[in-house]
Amino acid sequence: MAIERTLSIIKPDGVKKNVIGAIITKFEEAGLTPVAVRMTTLSQAEAGGFYAVHSARPFFGELVEFMTSGPVVLMVLEGESAITRNREIMGATDPAEAAEGTIRALFAESKGVNTVHGSDAPETAAAEIAYFFRGIDIFPKAGEAITANPS
Repeated sequence: MAIERTLSIIKPDGVKKNVIGAIITKFEEAGLTPVAVRMTTLSQAEAGGFYAVHSARPFFGELVEFMTSGPVVLMVLEGESAITRNREIMGATDPAEAAEGTIRALFAESKGVNTVHGSDAPETAAAEIAYFFRGIDIFPKAGEAITANPS
């Protein structure tokens, strides 16, 4: 299995419900390590740009409005098969269809207010991580040396 990185976002409803720690714990217990974490409130332009792939869909305006309604927690998670693991831990987009114990089954309200986002493929993960984080902002896994001049 390959070590991967993926973007994870705790959306405004998760932050408002004060379940940031519970969500991060679920990732860590599954072997995913946060190597970059930042809390911010997205602007309309940031949210619109990030979700531009959905711009022609009828829910786009509501999605941007929701994602700018309060702070979010942006994370880069690292681990074996991180993209697939993250999506398994999140659960189905619709919390009514999410497996028991997944983040969305536990905390999401609806298909649109679903607590978390996660990248769906290696190419998407790379683009999404770069959208929010500079390489210098991402740290090695715990216990690995940090070098001033990586070669």
